Amino acid sequence: MRNKLFGLLLLSLVPLAGLAQDDDVTVTYDGLVLVEDAEVHAAFIHPDADFSVFRRVALLPALVAFRSDWQRRQNRGSRSRNVRASDMERIKEDVADLLNDVFIEQLEAAGYEVVNDADDDVLILRPAILDLDVIAPDNRSAGRSRTYTATTGAATLLLELFDSTTGQILGRAVDRRTAGRSGGFATQSNRVTNRSDARREFRVWANQLVEFLDQHYVQADKPKEAAD
Repeated sequence: MRNKLFGLLLLSLVPLAGLAQDDDVTVTYDGLVLVEDAEVHAAFIHPDADFSVFRRVALLPALVAFRSDWQRRQNRGSRSRNVRASDMERIKEDVADLLNDVFIEQLEAAGYEVVNDADDDVLILRPAILDLDVIAPDNRSAGRSRTYTATTGAATLLLELFDSTTGQILGRAVDRRTAGRSGGFATQSNRVTNRSDARREFRVWANQLVEFLDQHYVQADKPKEAAD
């Protein structure tokens, strides 16, 4: 069963990334239909999707990709902040782990059981962070230098929903967020502040996901709050 989950990782993300910039798409190449008045930049759903059959969710490891010119821009004219390929891999791993942790925390807090295996009642969530742009990465070669910024960075979330047994895609959401500082004032950016800001933005996305699931799931298996 677990092979079915990770087999979905082999599906190409290349044709999906363009959806984040295309505001004219109403029906996607794979038959998903635009959701009107979505809370995210764009959301699409399969017209025959029945989310009421699902009781549990499985979260695949997040794929993370930087903006194509991010490393060149970071290293331009800055010998003290020499961002290496190893720094980028570490940041991608940190971002993926943090996104997965936040999503699991919020899903479980809302009463959803997160599992690792495919089954008839399991909905697969496949997240990806695209066009990641960290303004001031705290790479380990930066020495004692300090950087002050009003924003931490920006990223695009691509989240896809699949039936875990058939592999049919049921939904897709695309949204871009910029992590800013309170009041717009420049403050010191480092690994701790970057992680805190990213966690806050990821929590927004996770809560939007929970709201969607709450609207579409039959919640017989979720713990209910007392009426009084």
